[in-house]
Amino acid sequence: MKKKLLTGTIFGLAAAGAAYAVYRRRNVKRTGEAADVHGFVNPGFESVRDAFVENFALRNELGGACCVYQNGEKIVDLWGGTRDKRTGDPWDDDTMVVVYSTTKGLAAMTLAIAHSRGWLDYEELVCTYWPEFAQNGKERITVRQLLAHQAGLFAFDEPVDKHTVADLDRLAEVLARQRPAWEPGSRQAYHAISLGFYESELLRRVDPLHRSLGQFFQDEIASPLGIDFYIRLPESIPKSHLAVIEPISLFERIFGFPLKLALATLNHQSNIYRALVVNPGAAIVHDENTIYSRNLEVPSGGGVGTARAIAKAYGVFADGGSELGLRNETLELLAAPATPPAEGFYDECMLAEARFSLGFGKQSDTMPFPNGSSFGHPGAGGSTGFADPENSIGYAYVTNRMGTQLTGDPRDLALRDALYKALRSRESLPMASIARSLSEKPSLPESLRV
Repeated sequence: MKKKLLTGTIFGLAAAGAAYAVYRRRNVKRTGEAADVHGFVNPGFESVRDAFVENFALRNELGGACCVYQNGEKIVDLWGGTRDKRTGDPWDDDTMVVVYSTTKGLAAMTLAIAHSRGWLDYEELVCTYWPEFAQNGKERITVRQLLAHQAGLFAFDEPVDKHTVADLDRLAEVLARQRPAWEPGSRQAYHAISLGFYESELLRRVDPLHRSLGQFFQDEIASPLGIDFYIRLPESIPKSHLAVIEPISLFERIFGFPLKLALATLNHQSNIYRALVVNPGAAIVHDENTIYSRNLEVPSGGGVGTARAIAKAYGVFADGGSELGLRNETLELLAAPATPPAEGFYDECMLAEARFSLGFGKQSDTMPFPNGSSFGHPGAGGSTGFADPENSIGYAYVTNRMGTQLTGDPRDLALRDALYKALRSRESLPMASIARSLSEKPSLPESLRV
């Protein structure tokens, strides 16, 4: 009986997988027929534009944007598609979207500034800055371990809801009481939502003005750089500026994610379910009345902004950081290899190897950044941003069509592949150039033009 049940399950999954493949092919064809792409690329980077166009024709894109800075100059700025599938409203140049864990990289920038100002030492104990943290087995956790998801604090034992998150003093008490799941520094487990709350309280303790992470980001990064990105989205941003996320269906989750992880996200006792789905869970960043939650800080997953904003911020970090007063010592630490926990980089939540350092992701199979000195962070669904100091590149891609790939979304990888191929051949291009407008026809076969 068990053997028949297992055989039936295998055949059922295989049939469902085949049906899903047909569904994807049909859906890709429909999506690709209606895309409208805008923006510009500098001469020599036309292939990036072509890859962006192909994302709509071939890779199921709905709406999105891609931006690249090099040596402080914007060399790619593309956007297109649909902001809201239900209304058909277009994605405009100022459309913003929630980027989930891509927010983690922007949040880590605030602590990098604190380090550059001498307020924070990555090797110091967290409780040196936050004495109440030193309870229930957290006395020896260093800032580096916390920021690398090595503290065992990936979930909460006490209830944490929107009211708790909105009350930073109350939240700090919950954070301080939490007991690690295991000996800190021994294993790694992705602090999907919790990390940002710990980062924010740590920043409040070291900042002379005791600002929250979201406020600090606006004051010290977003405003000086003039970028549209919020880690606490204000009421003043109209809904017409916000893209609506097209979520992953249960069908896509089962057959898009690695099977082991897909099953774990359905298991209420698993580490990833406790870290990402509940208490408070990733859905806390959404609001049915305002699209995204307003005046609520979720520094691990609630950032809302443009690709242009993310790319510019990373571009500053990749190009010396002078606009933000970053010291070379800080930038060298961010570019350095990740330090593993005692049992290695295998992640007990994501069930795969991943590398983190000082709040950023580092190059690995899970995060295929261009080289070892790069640092950044991907987000659920496909968005990503990173700094590449070797090439002085700040890169970002955002989307409102959720994807399922954990080793790089195909849309993002196509754009990056085109970008780095163009960079490798750049020496053959004229030095003086004028940005090429997208009013020109894309150099694609007629069947792929949109």
